[in-house]
Amino acid sequence: MQNIFMHTKKQSDSSNVKTAARTLDLFEAFAAAQKPLNLSELANALQIPVSSCFALVRTLENRGYVYMLAAKKGIYPTKRILDVASKISASDPVLDRVEDELAKLRDTSGETIVFSKRQSDHIVYLDVYDSANSIRYNTQVGDFKMLHASSGGKAFLGAMDEVELDEFIAQLELTRYTPKTLTTPKALLADLAVSRKRGWYANISESVSDLIGLAVTVSLSGELYSISMAGPVYRMKPNLQALVAALLKTQRAIQSAD
Repeated sequence: MQNIFMHTKKQSDSSNVKTAARTLDLFEAFAAAQKPLNLSELANALQIPVSSCFALVRTLENRGYVYMLAAKKGIYPTKRILDVASKISASDPVLDRVEDELAKLRDTSGETIVFSKRQSDHIVYLDVYDSANSIRYNTQVGDFKMLHASSGGKAFLGAMDEVELDEFIAQLELTRYTPKTLTTPKALLADLAVSRKRGWYANISESVSDLIGLAVTVSLSGELYSISMAGPVYRMKPNLQALVAALLKTQRAIQSAD
């Protein structure tokens, strides 16, 4: 618990997308390694030729995002990316409006809290408030989850009107993750009907066998988001009603402040 100047426009766009992906992969490689990497190690991590890796590193070095250590001691990111990210995060138009309530919910429940947005046929985690427990739901900002097998995803499905929902689920890939995953439209629609009536959504061992997720939606400036609470079955199941009450209280607090 605890991813040359004579190209056509189409080719150029494809190359630019690949370069962007490689740049993100580079920073994620350093985050995973948590140490300086030499050019060969970095090229291997990115699965690209050393020459391509060198060009990428040189560009980032010239922009101040990485620096070279002493000879043969490798490459490492500077704090510039942290400074840029901090300035972006500090001006987020949504997250600072929910931060206090979500942190309070994390502290009250003792479980991990996730704030999400729907992106087509999945959800993306916009913010994560980690439980202080050593055994906890372990995830990170930017992770994607499928709609049918996550509590947050179900909350977005439940917010659709009946016609939209029927059409959407008919095209949705209902991948099985555990024996309890709902993999037929009939089963999923029945679960959503019950959840709508009670006002909250659940994923009980449907994505991970020993995990429970609970979720509701909130509307901020006309945009829909989900708040999820997730943790181990053994800890959440005996306290389910109290946890649901805390989640609904947070939903009301955020909605009333909008």
